[in-house]
Amino acid sequence: MQAQYSYRQDADVPDFADDRPLIVFDGECVFCSAWVQFALKHDKAERYRFLAAQTPLGEALYRHYGLDDRDYETNILIEDGRAFFKSDGSIRMVAGLGAPWSAVKMLRLLPRGLADRLYEFVARNRLRIAGRRATCFVPTAAQRGRFLG
Repeated sequence: MQAQYSYRQDADVPDFADDRPLIVFDGECVFCSAWVQFALKHDKAERYRFLAAQTPLGEALYRHYGLDDRDYETNILIEDGRAFFKSDGSIRMVAGLGAPWSAVKMLRLLPRGLADRLYEFVARNRLRIAGRRATCFVPTAAQRGRFLG
């Protein structure tokens, strides 16, 4: 596990606004882009910012956390300077949307190994399930302020 705000000391990670939680996602994955659209719709408090993994900052964050910066089999949630991955990150992301979505916290009762295996199964097959976009997800003009990169 990396220290809190460890990316600030990594010269390869460009500075970025980290005052709100950041979701780093595969912008070419239809499944991942649909998740971001869902989050945008239900994040009434506009708590989250978003970043496509295919940006220089996204790639740098994947490398910083020891992840493959070309095969994005986990989204990254960076919250209060800490990174969360796989099932833990996803549960936190959905719970952060507020009621009724916060009920997803009950999934933390599953053993993490099992929850991560389920997450990994979907992540490995996401492109077969939903496909790949020809270009990265592009936010609307109204959404643009919620995106970094």
